Amino acid sequence: MEFNDLALFITGPTYIRPEVRLAAALPEFGHRDTEAATRFDPIFHGLRALAGLGDDPAADGYHLALVPGSGSNALETLIRSLVADDETVLNISVGAFGDLFHNIAVFNGKKHVQHKVTPGQAMDLEVVEALLQTERPAVVTMTHNETSTGVFHENIAAFCALVRRYGALPLVDGVSIFGGVAVDLPAMGCAGYATATQKSLALPAGVGICFVSQEAVEKSRQVKNKGYVTDIVRHLERAAKHQTLSTPSTSLANQMAVQLDYILRVEGMQARFARHLRLRDQAHAFAAGLAGFELFAPEGCRSPSATAVQCPSSMTAADLKALKEAMRARGFLFDTGYMKMNTALEAAGAPPVFRIGHMGDITEAMLSAFLEALAEVLAPFVRR
Repeated sequence: MEFNDLALFITGPTYIRPEVRLAAALPEFGHRDTEAATRFDPIFHGLRALAGLGDDPAADGYHLALVPGSGSNALETLIRSLVADDETVLNISVGAFGDLFHNIAVFNGKKHVQHKVTPGQAMDLEVVEALLQTERPAVVTMTHNETSTGVFHENIAAFCALVRRYGALPLVDGVSIFGGVAVDLPAMGCAGYATATQKSLALPAGVGICFVSQEAVEKSRQVKNKGYVTDIVRHLERAAKHQTLSTPSTSLANQMAVQLDYILRVEGMQARFARHLRLRDQAHAFAAGLAGFELFAPEGCRSPSATAVQCPSSMTAADLKALKEAMRARGFLFDTGYMKMNTALEAAGAPPVFRIGHMGDITEAMLSAFLEALAEVLAPFVRR
């Protein structure tokens, strides 16, 4: 059986370094055995460091749990653990993954209110405050980095402070940005922050990551009907021993230990964050050179891990699907954009959006090769 080894420039899963691929073949281990500590001790240390935390939850007020599954599992764990049956959760959605956070609340039977922002725009704190005044939610959800639109919220700390002024708990989806920008959870002030392995951490999918404040833990102890594998308190009981509540992939644990050591000790966190900004600027410069194409996210709110580009009016979503196959023939996996959003854009008479994923371990040389090939297949659509 043959498998194509394409260079991934989608918004996740993402490129995995050869050393991380090989780490999957390291010896298996018992996840309740003392051998597990050789993997999970450095994993917990590395993830906490990337969140701006030390190794002692009592000192900084934040706890970390690993949730086998995906980022969606981590989001559901936050919703089920922190929204009581008689409480309302307010969702501020700037795109498809904000909608996912909302849908998780809906499917779990939570009382819910959603505010949808126009695609391509960022949240407006004045609008959020008006909703806080009228809806009086107990919990508010927000997306740190919305990959469907390329919108990044640098003002998450201001959002969390605003939500707290109205007595609510702010929950943040950081799935596609954690490991790509500096995150300082104590300064940010969120009650819960969820992320995952397969995006800017440049690992295979398989583990959701939940950071929760001490106040969130105390609240969760009072919430009923949290399920078993979506109960953050149960997760934290095992996390205190640097373990997982349910059986993890030992292969992925080996890969996580190797990758986090690389991020902290070889590349370095600050160098990694700076590289993501350079990759963003590289993608922006490319888009600026395409006459008729425009960056979809507004200035000052553009993602360091994924760039969304709106096509000229002459292009369709069908054109983007054809471009995907043309790029596949060149050895690249091209991202045609979030199809539900593109369908809605076209129905409204607007052109579709494609995305350039530049997260994780993508290098400038790799992105240059991809953009060179993409320029060739886009050439017929560039205005003269």
